[in-house]
Amino acid sequence: MKTTLEIPDPLFRKAKSTAAERGQSLKQFVTEALQDKLRSRRHAPPAQPRWMAGFGRLRALRKETARVQKRIDDAFEVIDPEDRG
Repeated sequence: MKTTLEIPDPLFRKAKSTAAERGQSLKQFVTEALQDKLRSRRHAPPAQPRWMAGFGRLRALRKETARVQKRIDDAFEVIDPEDRG
């Protein structure tokens, strides 16, 4: 299938020179590049919104958080004598 694309000049020159270095036509080079790009997207996880990037990064602290919470709970179970009553 034939189509027309507008490609920025620097990118076009780079693609054309890289294709020539590899002994490929520009058509072969672009076809291969598109196939690679589409193949990598199939195996990539679905894109997440940027605000979700930090979620799950503190999993390693779960045990430490539980330990600290236990100490807090233990400390607040004891009622000081002046507070009774």
